[in-house]
Amino acid sequence: MSNCGHPYFTTTEQEEEAKQLLRHRHQQLEVMEPKQIKEGYLVKKGTVLNSWKVVWVVLSDDGVEFFKRKADSAPKGMIPLKGAVLTSPCQDFSKRALVFKLSTAKNQDHFFQATHLEERESWVKDIKRAITCLQGGVKFARKSTRRSIRLPDTINLSELCILMRDQENGVKEQKLEKEKRVYNHCFTGGTVVDWLISKDKARNRPEALMLATGLLNEGFLQPAGDVSKQGVEGGTVSTVLDEPNALYYFADSGFFCEGYSSDEDVIVKEEFRGNIVKQGCLLKQGHRRKNWKVRKFILRNDPAYIHYYDPTKGDEYPLGSIHLRGSVITAVEFVPDAKRYDVDGNLFEIITSDETHYFLQAATSEERKEWIKAIHTVSKTGK
Repeated sequence: MSNCGHPYFTTTEQEEEAKQLLRHRHQQLEVMEPKQIKEGYLVKKGTVLNSWKVVWVVLSDDGVEFFKRKADSAPKGMIPLKGAVLTSPCQDFSKRALVFKLSTAKNQDHFFQATHLEERESWVKDIKRAITCLQGGVKFARKSTRRSIRLPDTINLSELCILMRDQENGVKEQKLEKEKRVYNHCFTGGTVVDWLISKDKARNRPEALMLATGLLNEGFLQPAGDVSKQGVEGGTVSTVLDEPNALYYFADSGFFCEGYSSDEDVIVKEEFRGNIVKQGCLLKQGHRRKNWKVRKFILRNDPAYIHYYDPTKGDEYPLGSIHLRGSVITAVEFVPDAKRYDVDGNLFEIITSDETHYFLQAATSEERKEWIKAIHTVSKTGK
């Protein structure tokens, strides 16, 4: 029987060839499809209008895509990582902390701002790792990397900051008054230097200043007041000033500044005295228009408050606060008007003691669990 010029194959050989062809196609698809590494909300500086807006960012092993909304299927833009350079911390903007810069091979600069220090560190580490893997032709895999600050190998700034923030043996946060302003939860540059020397972290004051400058450059410390801010902007070798008038505070601490004092002001400021338990971006439904917007939330434990902010504006003035004492927090599967805004999944609700309802959406189911657990604990233990 003629086989029309084709070589003769048994059924078994045909099946094996088909399997090999499928495996080959799967391998090609694996190469073609970028691996998603990380996603979440960040604040991004516009390339045309120079305004800062919240975007949903997706990091893959070959690029960074950013979307106007989490639910959007098409990105607003894509930043290729091949030949890219990441700069962190980026100090191009004196009034914005926790900024990092991603520069493409074509010298296009993209600026991103995180809402808190741990978030920035996580994004920076993963993006740097992705760039390194792309350059070396290897697959992305998370592992520890050295920080960008040029310090001896024995220095770990994260561990040093943890020691400095220890309640018993760390740097003591104080309430200091300078130029008719009251600075809460802060300390002087001299206090930092003295602590580093007393704990044998530095041999002398110049060495301690170098360490303190590394902490400031990496965002672990923040300047408070005009003197310390001028030191940062002055471009000197040591940006931390060993002076009693130069004030600093720990990033993510309960720092706030009071310009005046009144009974009403004292009541409001009391909300901010608790330690920060958790913070990050969530999608929040408005009470009037019922639309959904990304807000930065900061949860404090005593008193039990959660404040929410416009993430593009900073942490100085909250848009609102929720008193959590006696609140009920539950995961929900349905929120009225939510799907009209393409908001679906990972929803939860806070019902306050005066029966005000707040509807929120986390980025992932795991993040929703973490927020519910943290808010529930604060609502039971805080005053």
